[in-house]
Amino acid sequence: MATAALTGQFVTKIKPVNGAVSIVYTKTASYATDNKSKPNLASYKRGTGGRSSFNGMVATVFGCTGFVGRYVCNKLGKTGTQMILPYRGDFYDAQRLKVCGDLGQVLFTPFDLRDEESIAKAVQHSNVVINLIGRDYETKNFKYNDVHVEGPRRLARICREMGVERFVHLSYLNATDNPTPLVMKTPSGYKVSKFLGECAVREEFPTATILRASDIYGSEDRFLRAFASPLRINGQYMPLYKNGMETIKQPVYVSDVAQGILNAIRDPDTRCQIYQAVGPKRYLLADLVDWFYKLMRKDEKWGYQRYDMKYDPIIFPLKVMLVNLISPAYPFGSLHWEGLEKESTTDVVDNSIPTLEDLGVNLTAMEDQVPWEMKPFRAYQYYMDKIGEFPKPDNPRVQSA
Repeated sequence: MATAALTGQFVTKIKPVNGAVSIVYTKTASYATDNKSKPNLASYKRGTGGRSSFNGMVATVFGCTGFVGRYVCNKLGKTGTQMILPYRGDFYDAQRLKVCGDLGQVLFTPFDLRDEESIAKAVQHSNVVINLIGRDYETKNFKYNDVHVEGPRRLARICREMGVERFVHLSYLNATDNPTPLVMKTPSGYKVSKFLGECAVREEFPTATILRASDIYGSEDRFLRAFASPLRINGQYMPLYKNGMETIKQPVYVSDVAQGILNAIRDPDTRCQIYQAVGPKRYLLADLVDWFYKLMRKDEKWGYQRYDMKYDPIIFPLKVMLVNLISPAYPFGSLHWEGLEKESTTDVVDNSIPTLEDLGVNLTAMEDQVPWEMKPFRAYQYYMDKIGEFPKPDNPRVQSA
């Protein structure tokens, strides 16, 4: 039986020539596959029902393959955000993020922090841009000024020129223009560059939202794992700045930081604001490190002991120098002087600046998360917890604000 097709802008009708039955298909919207140069976002499903919905937000995440970036991408995908993920180097480093969102919601594009054309291409369709690019140590290709100052300045300027609505920048809690050296002989380039990066972002994108984070811990972090590394400890003796007795830390869980970023881009009142990403409690560094090693079943009976690193002017500095000479591009065990300087710095919280709690984040206590994070580093793994050879250690003492 022959058929005749009648097509129009909104109606396609397939009608049998001989017969009374016809099939009518009514097209309600134009889709991206209809030979159009730009997709019609109104044709996609909307709502915040989860990964299989589209909430109308298109976010570009710079630094998506980093420690914090993976958590941010996962939370964005959970709420139905379409993500554009710029990457440099091997694509397969970023490919694992494909499953953060539904089919077609996670897009990749190569970029270079010094290439303005690639940056503009990555943000041209986005209404939200998140900058998580950071570097704990310098390399021959990227110095602190390149990554923390000129890079954010370039990103913020291009985003403003491309009409991006929201820009979120992750900074450092103790960033300052004139830091006092602790274990180094010169002021920390990391702290100074982070401070100048904030100034550059606010100059180029005045409505940007900035999060100042303290030490961030979680899976694959560079805080807990730096202390757990066999390179950090000299046999059974742990060197700390002033024996850890004059450093107070307020570490924050990485998932809380990611949730704070998500809540910030949802709330228009967070424009032009600065938030402090800190944990719910403050601890003495000495108590924290003792607790970490007790969780790893390496207590005083094992031979663990802290000491002031100033009483070791030869062996420990020589170890740091050798580690950086052997691997200048990536310090093994996160052992480098800037990392030790950051580790020895007390977290100073300004009560006049809002925190993650003001963004509606329920903060995670270290006592609830760190024991699970330290399990892979435990000694005597063949001993079961139920038998009771290693009792649960007491939690670290909480310091007053």
